[in-house]
Amino acid sequence: MAETAGGGPGDGAAEVLDRPLPEGVRRRVVQIACDGFGGLTLAELPAQLRQYARFTPSRRAKFAGNAMAAALETDPLFRQRVGEKFKEAQPELAGAVDSGSPPPAADPLDVAAAAYVLRPPGWVKLVTAAGEEALRADAERADRENRAELERLRAELAAAREQTRTETERLRAELDAAKKETESLQRKLRAALSDVRRGEAALRKLQGEIETVRAEGQAQLSAAESENRRLKARLGEAEAALEATRRAAREGRSVEDMRVRLLLDTLLDATQGLRRELALPPVSVRPAETVDAVEPGRMSPKDIAARALSDDDPQVLDQLLALPQAHLVVDGYNVTKTGYPQMPLEKQRLRLLGQLSQLAAQTGAEVTCVFDGAELAAPVLLAPPRGVRVLFSKPGVTADELIRQLVRAEPPGRPLVVVSTDREVADGVARAGARPVASAALLKRFSRG
Repeated sequence: MAETAGGGPGDGAAEVLDRPLPEGVRRRVVQIACDGFGGLTLAELPAQLRQYARFTPSRRAKFAGNAMAAALETDPLFRQRVGEKFKEAQPELAGAVDSGSPPPAADPLDVAAAAYVLRPPGWVKLVTAAGEEALRADAERADRENRAELERLRAELAAAREQTRTETERLRAELDAAKKETESLQRKLRAALSDVRRGEAALRKLQGEIETVRAEGQAQLSAAESENRRLKARLGEAEAALEATRRAAREGRSVEDMRVRLLLDTLLDATQGLRRELALPPVSVRPAETVDAVEPGRMSPKDIAARALSDDDPQVLDQLLALPQAHLVVDGYNVTKTGYPQMPLEKQRLRLLGQLSQLAAQTGAEVTCVFDGAELAAPVLLAPPRGVRVLFSKPGVTADELIRQLVRAEPPGRPLVVVSTDREVADGVARAGARPVASAALLKRFSRG
C-alpha cells in the first residue's frame, strides 16, 4: 500500500510512503476501516465494497480486508469518511495525531494506523517509525524466543547426554555380563566336550573289552568242543576196549576184564567231571531239525501271499489275521480317503475306528491304526475303541514313516500285516518282512461284516 500525490500542499497528502505498510500497521488500518464501515451508508461506500455492507464486523475483516485496504489507498473520499468516523470514535488519539504530537504512552501501531488514515503532515515519518518500532519489537520478541529455545535445546542436550551416558553405562554393564556368560558357556562347552571325549574313549575301551571277552569265550568254546571230540574219541576207544573185554571175559580172561572195566570207569568219571567244569548244556537240537522244510499246519504271511487270490480279496486278510500273534497296522487316512473321502476327517476317523474295533473282536488280532498328525490343526481328544491302538505322527514325521517304525520294532518272524494303497509304503514294509494289503481289501472285509 503506497500513497500517490494528490492534495493541497501542507496537508500531508503530497507525502509518499516509499515502502509497504508494516504488517502490524496494516492490520490496525483494516480494523479502523472495519469499525468505520458500519457507520457509512451504502451510497457512501465504494462500489467494490458495497457487497460487504451486510457482513458482520468479524466476517468483514476476514473477507473484505484486502479490498478495504486497497480502497483506503486509492479512494481519498472513502479514506476521508473513514477518518471522520475514527475521529468520532477516538477523538483524543485523532487530535493528537493531527497536531503532530501523539501521546508517548500510545501504541506506536495505533498511532501509525491513525496517521495513515488521517494523513496529517509528517504521517509518513509516523508510519515509518511505527514500522521500525514493530520490527524492533518483533526482533526482540524473536530474540527472546530464540534465547528461550536455545535454553530449552541446551537443557534437552544435557538431558540427552545424561541419558546417553546412562544408557552407555547400562549397555557396557550388559556387555560385561554377556561376556561373562559367554565365557561361562564356553567353559561348560569345553567341559561337555571333554566329557564326551572321555565317554567315547570309555566306550571304545568297553567295546575292546567286550571283543576280548567274546574272543576268549569263542576260544573256550572251541577248546571245549575240541575236548569234547577228544573225549568222544576216547569214549569210542573205551567202548572198543569194553567190547574186547567182553570177548575176553567170554574167553575166561578175568584179569583183563578187570583192567578194562577200571579204565572205562576212569574215562566216564573224567567225562562227567569235564562236563561239570565246562557247564555244558544238554543237547536240545537234533540233526533232523536243521533241515529246511515246511512242517504241516505252519503257515507264514509269505505262504499266504503265494496263494491264487487277488490283492483286494478280503479272504487274504482273513487268512493273514488267522495266523498266531498276527498284528494289523492300518494307514488310517489312506483307507478312509479310499472308502469315504466326502466325509469330514473327524467322522472318517470315528467310522474307521468303530469298524476296526469289530474286526479286532472277531479275529483277536492286535490292531494299530496310524493317522497323519500334519492333518490336524490341534491335538485330538479321542478315546480309542476297545482292541484298537490309535497313534498320530509327531510334527515333522509322516504317517508313512511312523508305520515303517512300527514294522521295524516287531521281531522277525511275527505275522505283520500293513493295510495301505501307497506303493512306497507297501514296498518299504514288504522289504522289512511285513505283508502289505490293499485298502480295498479291508473295506470289502468291513462291508462283509
